[in-house]
Amino acid sequence: MTLTPEQQAEIDEARATQRPTLRAVAPGMEQHLYMAHHVLDHGHVRVIDYMGDDSAITQAARVSYGKGTKHVTNDEGLIRYLMRHWHSTPFEMCEVKFHVKLPVFVARQWIRHRTANVNEYSARYSILDREFYIPAPEHLAAQSTVNNQGRGELLEGEEARRVLDLLREDAMRSYDHYEAMLSQDGQKGLARELARMNLPANVYTQWYWKTDLHNLFHFLRLRADAHAQYEIRAYAEVMCGIVKDWVPLAYGAFRDYRMGGANLSAKGVEVLKRRLRGETVTQGDSGMSAGEWREFEAIWG
Repeated sequence: MTLTPEQQAEIDEARATQRPTLRAVAPGMEQHLYMAHHVLDHGHVRVIDYMGDDSAITQAARVSYGKGTKHVTNDEGLIRYLMRHWHSTPFEMCEVKFHVKLPVFVARQWIRHRTANVNEYSARYSILDREFYIPAPEHLAAQSTVNNQGRGELLEGEEARRVLDLLREDAMRSYDHYEAMLSQDGQKGLARELARMNLPANVYTQWYWKTDLHNLFHFLRLRADAHAQYEIRAYAEVMCGIVKDWVPLAYGAFRDYRMGGANLSAKGVEVLKRRLRGETVTQGDSGMSAGEWREFEAIWG
């Protein structure tokens, strides 16, 4: 990703401006504010604004003034308790607004998370840039034979070159026709809101995406997971690094209980209890379906 001189100047100016405030600031997040973090070939993630920090979570949980009245537990212990017992409201006290540049097909996955405020760059009013996502060779794979929504073996050699050439040629041809259809050089041309329908799904779009920490954690739990599609996972992993610096205590609890933890059904709990008592339990007498048993064994077997 290459920022234009104008874009870099805007970022430099924003970061150089000092604004005295009485509200809480998170030093780790201040380091990220306005900076563009490179994702994929032309994409980025930037923090535009944020509200709250770890102490805002505990303050809301205690409904206190200032630093609040800390009873038996400390802030980290309270945050871990809240995460462990699924008390989500205190995490909603923290909010963040991202500026994201991403391919359209990634945006269509992302928008399924309906718990955010979104304002997208409009191709009805503006002309999209000639920028397309072209996968790096290590992410160019065939359809999985065991997962209908996943990738299988990597494409190599002549087949990889053939596919990459088709992706580039189709993207460029579509954009050429998009430009040719627009009103220019004295032609009446086609309205932008119609001409845009000819663009491919790998063209880049941009949006502002604002959400609270509870819903951001839900997004990251799904999209930073190893099973998520690589392209959206690349954005989620960058955002994980930002959130870790912003609210380190909350992120640590999220990593332990959500990303690194595992949920058990009532049947799963019973199987574990029986095994701890020395019983041999099979799928047939566990009460679980074959699929649930495979998932259980993958973690606890």
